[in-house]
Amino acid sequence: MLKGLITIVVPAYNHEEFIEECIDSIINQTHRKIELIIINDGSKDRTAEIIKSKSTECEKRFERYLFLDDEHEGVAKSLNKACFLANGEFISLCASDDSYETDSIETMYRFLKKNSEYVLVVGINNFIDHKNKQCFFNKEGEIIYEEEKAEYLSFSDFLNKNRKDIDFDSDQFGKYSSLLKGNYIPNGYMFRTKIFFDKVKGFYEGEVLEDLFMHLQLSKYGKFKYINNHIFNYRLHNKNLSLQRDKMMKLTDNTFQVEKKYDFNFKLKNRLKIPMFFEKRISMNNEYLIFTCKLFGLKIFKFKKLLFSKRRCRFYKIFKK
Repeated sequence: MLKGLITIVVPAYNHEEFIEECIDSIINQTHRKIELIIINDGSKDRTAEIIKSKSTECEKRFERYLFLDDEHEGVAKSLNKACFLANGEFISLCASDDSYETDSIETMYRFLKKNSEYVLVVGINNFIDHKNKQCFFNKEGEIIYEEEKAEYLSFSDFLNKNRKDIDFDSDQFGKYSSLLKGNYIPNGYMFRTKIFFDKVKGFYEGEVLEDLFMHLQLSKYGKFKYINNHIFNYRLHNKNLSLQRDKMMKLTDNTFQVEKKYDFNFKLKNRLKIPMFFEKRISMNNEYLIFTCKLFGLKIFKFKKLLFSKRRCRFYKIFKK
């Protein structure tokens, strides 16, 4: 991974109307060290053709430019193919119908560079329509253009008002426990490549919400930050998955079912990481077992079986209670 280099991954599928605008928003970024990887997931329209027409411009602008023109395999597989080719210190994802603001990458990069305890940063997502005009939602969920009549001024505002239990400006934003109640992280986020490679190990390639599952995994390894800057433009049109309510509910339920298995394995793996000096003290002095259990959250009965099942001592009565 190259320091200061940002990898932007664009999964593209049937967005001939919007893909050029998406690419142009990346070309125009104030941050110069960018690697762009676009993967066409078997589009049936002119998406691939338009991407190819931008190749010369992209090769001149970016540190590295890759275009993968694949058969249709779905978002998760496409993202994994592209993301695991990343050389950047950080990765940002942009759907082929969305776009960045000019200083978005620079803003997010500077934050993550200065704050090593954070694994992800994101900001305000404005709504735009199919003509790239800013729009809003009213109480009925209809697209309107009069700001004074709007119930939701942006996608971020919509997510925030539907999760009143979360203060987006606090450290509660992006907590694992809060994500178990549903996803509320806006799009256009940036995250650490090393965590993605070494810990998360990619997107889950089953029938889940890719973003929600990724957020659940990343939240186990660091903090999330919401910046009150206009970072991203989220396009509203009739093909948006997030507007297909029934499908979204089913995928959300699937995501949590899969996460039950992943979370169990994560806890088991991390519970067993006991420093050697504690292991030695357990063997030498039974009193340290109680201290270790409280410190690491391990289940006492496992230690009892391992260390005390053939041994009667004054602590054994404690464990039987």
